[in-house]
Amino acid sequence: MDEVIVVGGGVIGLTTAVLLAERGTDVRVWSRDEESETASAVSGGLCWPYRIEPRQQALDWAERSFRNFAWLAEQPARTGVRLVRGTVGDGSVPPPEWAALIGTPPRTPLVDMRTYLPFLRGRLTAAGGRCERRELTSLAEASAEANTVVNCSGLGARELAADPEMRPVRGQIVVVENPGIDEWYLATRPGTDETTYLLPQPYGLLLGGTAEDGVADLTPDPAAAEAIVRRCAGVHPALAQARVLEHRVGLRPYRPRVRLETERLPDGALCVHNYGHGGAGVTVSWGCAVDAIRLLDAAAVDGHAP
Repeated sequence: MDEVIVVGGGVIGLTTAVLLAERGTDVRVWSRDEESETASAVSGGLCWPYRIEPRQQALDWAERSFRNFAWLAEQPARTGVRLVRGTVGDGSVPPPEWAALIGTPPRTPLVDMRTYLPFLRGRLTAAGGRCERRELTSLAEASAEANTVVNCSGLGARELAADPEMRPVRGQIVVVENPGIDEWYLATRPGTDETTYLLPQPYGLLLGGTAEDGVADLTPDPAAAEAIVRRCAGVHPALAQARVLEHRVGLRPYRPRVRLETERLPDGALCVHNYGHGGAGVTVSWGCAVDAIRLLDAAAVDGHAP
């Protein structure tokens, strides 16, 4: 691999690019948006494998990623990563299977994406990698300049990889002034897409959430925001009067199964696809990046894509 172009500047693309650059690979990240404009930037930052398949593989990726986040949490001001205690549900239903990853009492990585994404970009630059603003219409534009491409384009893969299985799952968050809550809370309602979560970040308390399958509208919905605050106030009544600081809407890049595999592009260039992580991009980012690089290495040794 003389040079690798990573397509996509969200958390999946940046993490993969960092690992490549830090082992001496010449890496460029091509992204239509700055990292602050990506779907990753809207993420609440709680590490839990939400809306991602295959489930067992996602738990493995999450477990491996947690180890990296635990190390990054030793420098929270620099990385934006903290290990924060929290509660899964109100005890009325069994905790989800992923809760076993974080032990009792639960302490899981909570990532401030406003700090973490610039940290990743800085780490990439320090290792010799580069980020470039490029809006692609096909992966061939990248393979015309590099013999190896890593496709981390998220929802963009619908067009770039001609993948009709990619679809958005709209999520809305309300950011309010924190009345003194220092632990996260998460509850799901069995049989529905409804979640209730509270995530304390340095700039405010994030309240959520929604999951509207197939909806791509980025306009905040006032009725959804009111419902979010109402559910969260049921957990902490003081939130009913908390001042709203911001409304956020993001589109989770969902696929029935994460695509992490190699192929040869029509011009013969090697491509590793690493996209379709749903609501768990941050959670599985390091584990998926390691596996993507393993696929690159295996293809390089074999001389062809599997």
